[in-house]
Amino acid sequence: MTNQLSDPAAHDRTLSDVELAHRLADAAGDAILPHFRQPELSAVNKLAAPGASGFDPVTAADRAAETAMREMLARHRPDDGIWGEEFGRIPGTSGREWVLDPIDGTRAFLSGATTWGVLIALGASSGRPELGIIDQPYTGERFIATDGVAQLQAPREERRLVTRSTAALDRAILFSTFPGIGTADERAAFDRVSARVMLTRFGMDCYAYALLAAGHIDLVIEAGLNAYDIQAPIALIEAAGGIVTDWAGAPAWGGGQVLAAANPRLHAAALDLLRAGD
Repeated sequence: MTNQLSDPAAHDRTLSDVELAHRLADAAGDAILPHFRQPELSAVNKLAAPGASGFDPVTAADRAAETAMREMLARHRPDDGIWGEEFGRIPGTSGREWVLDPIDGTRAFLSGATTWGVLIALGASSGRPELGIIDQPYTGERFIATDGVAQLQAPREERRLVTRSTAALDRAILFSTFPGIGTADERAAFDRVSARVMLTRFGMDCYAYALLAAGHIDLVIEAGLNAYDIQAPIALIEAAGGIVTDWAGAPAWGGGQVLAAANPRLHAAALDLLRAGD
């Protein structure tokens, strides 16, 4: 894949970044929805190589959505870099980078669940994401952060997003995607937090981060993430007043271990438990 079109006259920089981000989400949704909940939907296992194990699916919808977004970026931001899950990373010359996950939660997508989403982030090539979108095209929910403000735009609800003020772990709701999180040590660390919270739920994919930003849950803890899994959620949660770091309290822009919290007090309490085995 490439982020350049052969015809420079086709380049159009008249859209603002946020306008372009909305168009990217629209284009991805248009590419994805014809495949969702269709009986002929199938997937290829990216871990099917000899000697590999596990299931990491990709569908025609993933590839079509990322292709649509890349083609739009080539027209409107030909100098920006692109990092996408399906077609890799292409450096730009502007110092800025769009980070794309066309379907975060492909396992949910295959299962007909609605916890998957389109992730779009924009920031410096090696820094904090400044703009982020978590878009659920099927439900029509679009969670967007720009200029330090997080908002939900949906058919039934439009509002500014603010994270919860829950002060104690025993009143907190914790989400994660996989019950078997990471390595044995990582699972033990997760279990220390899970044992202290009011409620733990699994299988939510990127929708968990949207719910945290929207003020419905308090913590998301995961491991083994890629940059394209977490950059849009970071932008959204931080704009809503929350905190996202790795398990050492450092920036999590590059993925890996991630702790997202609704407020500083909960973040500190969860971080202490995650690090208790060090």
